Amino acid sequence: MSISAKHNLSMFNFTTLWFGASISVAEILAGGLLAPMGFKMGVLAILLGHLVGTTLLVLGGIIGSTERIPALVSTRISFGQYGSYIFSVLNVLQLLGWTAVMIIAGARSVNHITKTLWSFDHLTLWGLIMGAFIMIWVWLGKDTGWKKANHIAVVLLFLLTIILSITIFGNHELLSKQVTGDMSFGLGIELAVIMPLSWLPLISDYTRFARSRRGSAWGSWLGYFFGSSWMYIIGLGTAIIASDADPSAMLLAANLGIVALGIIVLATVTTTFLDAYSAGVTVINIFPKLNEKTITLIMAGIGTGLAIVVNIEQYEHFLYAIGSVFAPLFAILLTDYFLLNNKKIKSELLVNWGTLVLCAGGTALYYQFIKFDFIMGATIPVILIISIVHSITWRFTAKWKYEKKSLQT
Repeated sequence: MSISAKHNLSMFNFTTLWFGASISVAEILAGGLLAPMGFKMGVLAILLGHLVGTTLLVLGGIIGSTERIPALVSTRISFGQYGSYIFSVLNVLQLLGWTAVMIIAGARSVNHITKTLWSFDHLTLWGLIMGAFIMIWVWLGKDTGWKKANHIAVVLLFLLTIILSITIFGNHELLSKQVTGDMSFGLGIELAVIMPLSWLPLISDYTRFARSRRGSAWGSWLGYFFGSSWMYIIGLGTAIIASDADPSAMLLAANLGIVALGIIVLATVTTTFLDAYSAGVTVINIFPKLNEKTITLIMAGIGTGLAIVVNIEQYEHFLYAIGSVFAPLFAILLTDYFLLNNKKIKSELLVNWGTLVLCAGGTALYYQFIKFDFIMGATIPVILIISIVHSITWRFTAKWKYEKKSLQT
């Protein structure tokens, strides 16, 4: 049983879903990484990166709303059944990593607030509380009450984020303050592209329940582009002014007190819920007989445990790891579906060795572009190159497949 048994999610549902997903401490912290670029160049990199990344995200979602299949199941079109299992495992690892990152980032911010206001310093406890709230949200996700709860949360987050924006952008030092460090424009674009790219293995888990393909596409694009760009810009501004992208300091400076706790907790729960839910859906791609709610709760529990025991500091490298795998993966899938008219899953296809080799080559190419520090980052050129190579070579590698009929010979 999934979040919705019917195709009844509207454009408004998708707008609020992805706007709510984008409002998170993790997105604000990612925007803070761009601070060495300065505010003007940082904003330009954020908008260009999100324009490309969100468009790719929505193209992946269109496959789900058209074929009515989850995101990782759709990879069977290009890579076969066993090939999709490989990416399912990688995606579960990514989602568990995101769950842990989101929980620990939210817990640190909340702990900073409670420590400042009431001298209550218990980071581990706040991590456990965050995990418990996420599990409750997962449970609510079973029925239509989830949609109403999500709408209420998004409205509250929207109002609170406006207050945070006024606090940051009302500071006259934002444009004049000298920044420290160095970051190229290409790396700035890359850090902006990666965030929507990280949602590509998840989006069809939700668009498959769309009332209409157009509604899900526009709702997802508008909600995520504006929400995520806004969060990045807030993080950028916060890091420039306060030399720290953690929004808790700014919320305290605005004398928001308990309200500051609300925005951090809500932002963490609404976004991390999506990670835990899609981790469960991905596991079911491998083990279809498992109960969706049960496995999703287990994923949330594991993510909470990781947040407690693992010290996740290399956030930037975690983002690059995501981009290196999913940029070439979805370059191949999107090329197959939209350019080569390869739209259906072939039940006899177990492994497509040609596309797997090309995807591995794309991962290696990605890190070369990171080292090269290309002006357009790594994701954009890798997607273009892999798409072109796949369009040219798929006819020659068409026989590099392992199919069920091979088992019978």
